[in-house]
Amino acid sequence: MNKYRIAVADKNPLVLSGLETLFKNDDRFTLTGTARTGAEFIGLAAQNKFDIGITGWEMPGLDGRAILDAIGEFEYHPKIVIYTGVPNPRIIREAMLNGAAGFCAKGDSTEQLITTVASVAAGQMVFPYFDLKKLQDDPWESLTRRELDLLDYLKTGQSNQQIANYLGLSVNTIKFHLKNLYTKLGVKNRAQAVAVSLSRKSNH
Repeated sequence: MNKYRIAVADKNPLVLSGLETLFKNDDRFTLTGTARTGAEFIGLAAQNKFDIGITGWEMPGLDGRAILDAIGEFEYHPKIVIYTGVPNPRIIREAMLNGAAGFCAKGDSTEQLITTVASVAAGQMVFPYFDLKKLQDDPWESLTRRELDLLDYLKTGQSNQQIANYLGLSVNTIKFHLKNLYTKLGVKNRAQAVAVSLSRKSNH
C-alpha cells in the first residue's frame, strides 16, 4: 500500500508533538516534516514534497491565508487541511475560498482529524457545515483581501505613505481602498476601524 506523505505545522510545540505521534502511528501515512511557523511550513512544501499538509490558521509570521496563497503557486499542489482552535465560519469560508481541501477544529477528536485527512487523501473536500446566508450578512465577509491587508497595516500604526510604499501603490489608491473599508465597517476613520477590528478579534 502506498503511504500518503504528510507534513504538519503548529505554533504550539505540544500540539505539534501530538500530531507527529498521531501520524507516525498510522500506517497509511509517512511524516515527512514538521514546522513551527508558516514560513517553515512553506519551506517544507518547497523542499520535501508532500501529499497532504496540516497547518494551523493563526501561525507566526504567515497566517493560513498566506500559506495557502504561497503553496498555491507551486507546480505541484499538495492538499492542505486547516487545523485550528478558532473554527468560526469566517475562517472556514476563507480557508475554502483560498484553496484548502479540508478543515478540522482542535476541539474535535483526533479520530475526526484522521478521518478528515484520510478523506482528503482520497480526493474529497471536508468542511464543517455553516450557514452561508448568515455569513453573508456579516460586513466583514464583504472585505477584500486588499482591505484585510490594509487593516493589518492600520493596526501597526502605518501612515498612508508607508502603506503605499509597502504595497507599491499610490497614496490616492490607498485612500480609495481605505474609504471603501471604512464604509463597509460603518466607521469614519482609521482609529475606529482598528477599534472595531480589535473588538471583533477579542470576541472570536
